Amino acid sequence: MAGEGRPRTLFPMCGIVGYVGQKQALEIVVAGLRRLEYRGYDSAGVAVISDGELIVRKKAGKLANLETLLGSDPMPDSTTGIGHTRWATHGGPTDSNAHPHVSENGQVAVIHNGIIENFSELRDELTSAGVTLTSETDTEVVAHLLAAALPESDGDLAEAMRRTCRRLEGAFTLVAVDRRNPDLVVAARRNSPLVVGVGVGENFLASDVAAFVDHTRDALELGQDQVVAMTAASVVITDFAGEVVEATPFHVDWDTAAAEKGGYDLFMLKEIAEQPKAVADSLRGRISKDHRIQLDETHLDEGILRSINKVVVIACGTAAYAGMVAKYAIEHWTRLPVEVELASEFRYRDPIVGPDSLVIAISQSGETMDTLMALRHAKSQGARTLAICNTVGSTIPRESDAVLYTYAGPEIAVASTKAFLTQIIAAYLVGLYLAQVRGTMFEDEIRAVLQDLNDMPSKVDLVLDTTEPVRELARELSGSASVLFLGRHVGYPVALEGALKLKELAYMHAEGFAAGELKHGPIALIEEGVPVVVIVPSPRGRAVLHDKIVSNIQEVRARGALVVAIAEEGDEMIANYADHVIRIPAVPTLMQPLVAIVPLQIFACEMALAKGHDVDQPRNLAKSVTVE
Repeated sequence: MAGEGRPRTLFPMCGIVGYVGQKQALEIVVAGLRRLEYRGYDSAGVAVISDGELIVRKKAGKLANLETLLGSDPMPDSTTGIGHTRWATHGGPTDSNAHPHVSENGQVAVIHNGIIENFSELRDELTSAGVTLTSETDTEVVAHLLAAALPESDGDLAEAMRRTCRRLEGAFTLVAVDRRNPDLVVAARRNSPLVVGVGVGENFLASDVAAFVDHTRDALELGQDQVVAMTAASVVITDFAGEVVEATPFHVDWDTAAAEKGGYDLFMLKEIAEQPKAVADSLRGRISKDHRIQLDETHLDEGILRSINKVVVIACGTAAYAGMVAKYAIEHWTRLPVEVELASEFRYRDPIVGPDSLVIAISQSGETMDTLMALRHAKSQGARTLAICNTVGSTIPRESDAVLYTYAGPEIAVASTKAFLTQIIAAYLVGLYLAQVRGTMFEDEIRAVLQDLNDMPSKVDLVLDTTEPVRELARELSGSASVLFLGRHVGYPVALEGALKLKELAYMHAEGFAAGELKHGPIALIEEGVPVVVIVPSPRGRAVLHDKIVSNIQEVRARGALVVAIAEEGDEMIANYADHVIRIPAVPTLMQPLVAIVPLQIFACEMALAKGHDVDQPRNLAKSVTVE
């Protein structure tokens, strides 16, 4: 991850542990999985090799369920093993979908993080060849491909892995063992984290150093498109073509608690830093090679999408603000009216929805009770329903007609960060898909927007490289009694989300306003020294909005406000009107929320720290609100 000031972060989604050495592999693997529990997961499993046999145990639910199974059905002694905690992507959280997955001949076991984009074609190929698949996952496909590649590779598991990886598209970390090679663990990496722990007479593999930091602090970080073959005495790394390469060594100087946070002091800071990867993962697999949107998992008939005449977004809190951002884009792209409703109010006002309405329910957890009850009401009125959710198998996706999953990975901190960005991305994809199906945009127009979306991970990363001025400003303003946020167009919901973050974390009065509404009452709140954070539209794309916001800034400065402007690079005019300018990359208007919110997340986090508050677990709040 770029940026000298940021710790080495491995962006994990699921937990992976591998071991080969002289000790009991099962104990080390399970302990490593326990170290990775903080990230959230929905199933767990292990595999060991003993006396030429491959033994697997796996169970849906928490690691305790797997440990209960291991107690009732013990595994034999072994010095080679792999383990996995799964955050469901393809297929729900069930025993059969849990990792490891074993090839049909029982020779190879595989665990996997990431998404195999071309798994449908590979699955069809295997099925046509007579292979019986027993799960809904993309991972099982890899197990069968590896087993098929072994004879062609003269039994060399590393070569079989290289052959297999050359056929795969997407992002993946793969770890495999072969019962005929009991002292070997092989793994591969593409766009997904993998780190090697180097010990004495033993070696480790993991998605995160937290898994092995109690055993060794010496590590190797694998590069892109590399395969590692690991025994107790050696670590050999090659590229996918088979050329030997050198890995980058590093020493872990964090304690175990810090290692769980990837070297960050807080889970929230770690999750803010994971946002470029979360955005990239939520786009991955949704754009075809001919630049068309492909939302295979939504399962909504195109005829139905052509017949709808209204879109209604139901959500709460941060998710509702993501929906407000999406409203601007979906209306612009599809020419359909879009309503954004607070789910907690939706069913109490007799809303007008029916078979010609598409109701989009947005929820990070998929268990938000207000949103679930609103969804059920919409379904009772005959509306078509689509869930945008980060948790596979949760209630809201299960009860919706269709679902589009965000691939943000777990959020441990209570205050949402990467969920906001990925929910916007998912809603934008829905909007573009509707435009594609309904013919309201030309192909080149869709292609241009998709390119803008693909540029967002790098743009967010640029923001993360320049956060120190934001931190300094937050500390400087931490004694303020109130902070106001102003925005126009898509900047308005960003202002609302920025204010919400400050309320959640710093326990202080903060309000977001549509800047044009100032003169209709809120300007009475302005007094000498009150900080006003202004999300400034681009002077390039929406010059009229920029001129209007400059007028709003002049109004509040004339009454003594201290103005903090979030403005794009190159907007030199704004420096004449603001006391502080926080720069963000220049991006198209509809993309600005994805970069503008990041400094506001940092601002709220740092202000809370300055006040001595618990950032990861703010008072009175829960991660998932499961009551109305």
